[in-house]
Amino acid sequence: MQYLLSVIHDGPSLADPEEDAAIDVFNDRLRDEGHWVFAGGLGAPEAATVIDNRGGEGMVTDGPFLESKEYLAGFWIIEAPDVEVALRLAHEGSRACNRKVEVRPFM
Repeated sequence: MQYLLSVIHDGPSLADPEEDAAIDVFNDRLRDEGHWVFAGGLGAPEAATVIDNRGGEGMVTDGPFLESKEYLAGFWIIEAPDVEVALRLAHEGSRACNRKVEVRPFM
């Protein structure tokens, strides 16, 4: 089963060199153990653009869809046999990136 591990951040800065190195080690482990599907870091919320075309006339808004102190800073998509393994990997990812990590299964 695949899981989304969302990295939640509440600060203005990106990962420092020590965090980057720990994330690289974690990513290598995910690959070596067959859990890796895809991962990526995201730009700051200020770089976001929201498109809303629900009402027939599209609206484009600069900035995040939600004003919040916390934001999605990056993510991993992993393969895990069950939620317990996904949670264990999320604990390790949280330690590596020094951020909160939310776990959600793909349906």
